[in-house]
Amino acid sequence: MSIQHQISVPFTMGTSSDYNAHVAYHTHFHYEVYYFHGGKVNYLINDRIYVLEPGDLLLMHGMTLHRAHVDPEVKYHRSTLHFDPFYFKQFIQPPFAADLLEPFRKLQNVRLQLRGSEKTEVEAVINRLELHYAQKDSFSTQRFQAQLLDFMILINQLCQKPMKEKSTFPSSKQLHVQAIISYLDSHYQEEITLESIQTELHLSKFYLAKTFKEVTGSTIFQFLMQRRIYQAKIELIDGDQSITDVGYEVGFKHPSHFSRAFKLHTDLTPEQYRKQNQLHSVPAE
Repeated sequence: MSIQHQISVPFTMGTSSDYNAHVAYHTHFHYEVYYFHGGKVNYLINDRIYVLEPGDLLLMHGMTLHRAHVDPEVKYHRSTLHFDPFYFKQFIQPPFAADLLEPFRKLQNVRLQLRGSEKTEVEAVINRLELHYAQKDSFSTQRFQAQLLDFMILINQLCQKPMKEKSTFPSSKQLHVQAIISYLDSHYQEEITLESIQTELHLSKFYLAKTFKEVTGSTIFQFLMQRRIYQAKIELIDGDQSITDVGYEVGFKHPSHFSRAFKLHTDLTPEQYRKQNQLHSVPAE
């Protein structure tokens, strides 16, 4: 089941060595910084798979379908920061500074592979953020926001460097799953079967189904449903098409099926989702 996370505060910070295996693909309107300390994780962001290594820093921009598929046999440790970009821009970023949210908007979703002194510095900043966040007094809140400003400046500095990222897929299985995800992302509006994917990729449909489940933790058609619901959310927020037309556009053959599936994955009907989120929409800059 897809989850749309919402936060009622300007920012949240957390670190954990535990993982709920049932966390599904999800989206949210706030920005996310995810730092990977250790474990064995395949992280899916839209149509990309990242095989994470300690020191990896992920920047994610708003409505991005993502999910960590964690090997429960290996100790998992990550830190996450979620923040409201509009709050940051209005109350934290100084007026004389460059746009510190530019990496999130321009790169949208990116992995920075930090090593050596960069890794040490980012971990120290994250530790200070977590320390101030845990204290609920007003001075600690102010220090958290000041540290957050410094963190965004550091992230901008790191993003200026050329990112010649090499593939870190350890086997052909991840490459094949990447190909499946890319195919689903390009054809989600169409009728898709295992046979059509088999024909496209020239691999056995049984191998494809088994490998996709092994690498991502979900079935091909669960992922396809998440992709369609994700796109429907965007269309419902940004567009003015009828609910029926949105359903057809994202690949549902029948309006009733679209409504049932959307409510199952979001706990809201398409009409309720559009009304709730358009009320809070912010014009693009």
